[in-house]
Amino acid sequence: MTSSSNGGNPRESPRILVVRNDKVGDFMLAWPALACLKAAAPTLHVCVLVPTYTAPLARLCPWVDEVILDPGADAGRDAQRSLLERLRAGRFAALLTLYSTPRIGWLGRRAGIPLRLAPATKWAQLFYNHRVTQRRSRSTRPEYVYNVELADALLLALGMAPAARPEPPYWPLPACTATAQRALLGQELGIDTTRPWVYLHAGSGGSAVNLTPGQYAELARLIDERAGEGRPIWVMTAGPGEEATAGELRNRLVGDGLEAVVLPPRKGLGDFAMALAAADLLIAGSTGPLHIAGCLDRPTAGFYPARRSATPLRWQTCNSESRRLAFSPPTGAAESDMATIDLDAAASAISDLVRRREEATSES
Repeated sequence: MTSSSNGGNPRESPRILVVRNDKVGDFMLAWPALACLKAAAPTLHVCVLVPTYTAPLARLCPWVDEVILDPGADAGRDAQRSLLERLRAGRFAALLTLYSTPRIGWLGRRAGIPLRLAPATKWAQLFYNHRVTQRRSRSTRPEYVYNVELADALLLALGMAPAARPEPPYWPLPACTATAQRALLGQELGIDTTRPWVYLHAGSGGSAVNLTPGQYAELARLIDERAGEGRPIWVMTAGPGEEATAGELRNRLVGDGLEAVVLPPRKGLGDFAMALAAADLLIAGSTGPLHIAGCLDRPTAGFYPARRSATPLRWQTCNSESRRLAFSPPTGAAESDMATIDLDAAASAISDLVRRREEATSES
């Protein structure tokens, strides 16, 4: 287990440990809460506990000062003891657990962290001395809003006043970053940098319900038909083990007369995220790439099941409202019956968003 720091002297200010130690999309939806902590108290030393997989993103987060790696629930006793010792040595003033599990609650209490705050759900809450009732299972608000509410509650418990909530992007990059990424990728892929680039991520990450590759191919064809002279270049992206699907989809689009390429494997998750900064729009299910793009405030079109725990509202991307679209099965359809989604209507809405994006870019 290792840790890293993004700067600052950890002994000069209160030290806060924030835990979101599951998947990429879940972690990206924690960034608004991290931004709120820093906006209210810039001197806070914010440390995050994350798994190795999401650590590259955590190290790039502008709201994070330090990263501690979580070996996971399946790690042996020695690894758990090492993590406990690391938390004790951290001398944290507070623990904010955005998704509580008994193991993390137990570690926080054993580490002697005096203020421990988490959602008031499940029996894991017994390890916390500050709890916030949210009833997330009702899915009445976006996940990132639930996280921000917990961050505000932590600030109040520390005697600090929450600040006005930051606006997107929650992953602000210098203006030149997207331009530089576009130039590099344009050269690497041999594609025109002046045309719209629509990224298409057909993978599911092993969890999200998604459209089939055939549905994505039909959607791309419908969007291309509506594009006129502004026909996009389609960039297929893939997660680990999804490369074959991306290649097959690219071949299908090319066979339909569309211009399409596959984004080659990047040098780690951080490099992949930077490649998303060059997108004019990203289309995907509710997966990590969709939420990375949302944090970057790139335009997104997400496809969601109608299941209450996975609705478009609950797992809404955290980009600007004008830059996000969401589609799910209609009322009365089976909750995971993605075949009932009206692809023609989705294509029209996505085409309009791409067109508005191009018009705004040409005017700037």
